[in-house]
Amino acid sequence: MFYNSFNKGVIIIEREKSLIITNDKSNIKTYNIGDIKNLIYTVRGNQVMLDSDVAMLYHYSTKRINETVRRNKERFPENFCFQLTINETVNLRSHFATSSLKKENYGGRRYLPYAFTEQGIAMLSGLLKNDIAIQVSINIMNAFVEMRKFILSNGQIFNRLSNIEYKLIDQDRKLTNHEKNFEKVFDELQKNKQQEFKQKIFFDGQIYDSYSLIIDIIKSAQDKILLIDNYIDDSVLEMLTKKRKDVEVIILTSQNSNIKKIDIQNFNKQYPTLKLAYTNKFHDRFIVIDKKNLYHIGASLKDLGKKCFAISKIEDKEYIEKMNNLY
Repeated sequence: MFYNSFNKGVIIIEREKSLIITNDKSNIKTYNIGDIKNLIYTVRGNQVMLDSDVAMLYHYSTKRINETVRRNKERFPENFCFQLTINETVNLRSHFATSSLKKENYGGRRYLPYAFTEQGIAMLSGLLKNDIAIQVSINIMNAFVEMRKFILSNGQIFNRLSNIEYKLIDQDRKLTNHEKNFEKVFDELQKNKQQEFKQKIFFDGQIYDSYSLIIDIIKSAQDKILLIDNYIDDSVLEMLTKKRKDVEVIILTSQNSNIKKIDIQNFNKQYPTLKLAYTNKFHDRFIVIDKKNLYHIGASLKDLGKKCFAISKIEDKEYIEKMNNLY
């Protein structure tokens, strides 16, 4: 709903293609200086208001406001009115939720918003043809004056806040470096843990311990995992979600395996890349990590800890090479 003009006390309201005429001016919402100050932003070092907010205050549509500017281009140089960039628009969106006034949904606009400086709004007010333009213009000008006074009187506080912000950014950078160093140490510990591991026997009921060791083996992969197991199901896919992001997984299994193509497709949507191939040449279970670490697993991964079994690391390079030539 937009209010376009006033004629001898009769308010004409344009709604879509129809006109509604009323004598009740009490329906017209007015905004005080405090409300308007919430609509003033700093862009490119200038205090500005957005076209949709200007339109709301003057009771015009945003389209009509911008049409007025286009028809009078010579009156609106860049220091009076300019169009925001995509980045400027995105940055301003964070302010919209805090405004005391209702905001236009910028996601539905076909063009980027225009910003009016104080001089641009003063020029615009002289071109608009409704009776409330004068009072609105006065309130807007007073709001700009109040904002300038506020910024001048609080300049030192803003500088201190900026210094605090820079310090916080520097601390975040240092924390990020610490996190990277921690990850390096953790990776080295994982490598040492895998190097120390040779063989381990799990007894009936040691489900968590056996699961934990398999997860450590999966996490140790930097590039590729080859898994050979005739009885794969979705519980094995759950284990493989623990792998590193860019590690490729190849599963060799039997036709009787309880895994479906749709399971593989769904897995790859979130944890790429997993490939499935069928073979009937294996009885035992094996995992090859990065083509250099070979593990023999005495039980299917889906049955870990249900019966006594062993996990052994095979270091014979000939066997490792043969495994890598399988696929």
